[in-house]
Amino acid sequence: MSTTVFVGNVSYDATENELQDLFAQHGAVTDVNLMVDRVTKKPRGFAFVSMESKEAADAAIRALNGAELHGRKLTVNEARPREERPPRSGGGDRGDRGDRGDRGGGGGGYRGGGRDRR
Repeated sequence: MSTTVFVGNVSYDATENELQDLFAQHGAVTDVNLMVDRVTKKPRGFAFVSMESKEAADAAIRALNGAELHGRKLTVNEARPREERPPRSGGGDRGDRGDRGDRGGGGGGYRGGGRDRR
């Protein structure tokens, strides 16, 4: 059964191949995910490495926690399961902005909230 390792403080210059080679020195690596920003596609500074066995993951953690890669000391520990989060709102629900009712919109300022002053 594979074990996933969290790797923090990863240099923005690091690649998945470099992480693969670094962790492979301590056991078989089954997967490397260097996290990138969805919009900019730039690295976010952390990764997840899946090792084939718990023993290999433990060996990598002992050897690589605090090791330098591209001038940055890595933080390496066993990954925790992802926490359940409430679903994100799509922005369509206006309930949290207060009731605007049938008062019309816009205006404000000196015109009195969009009412016609005839």
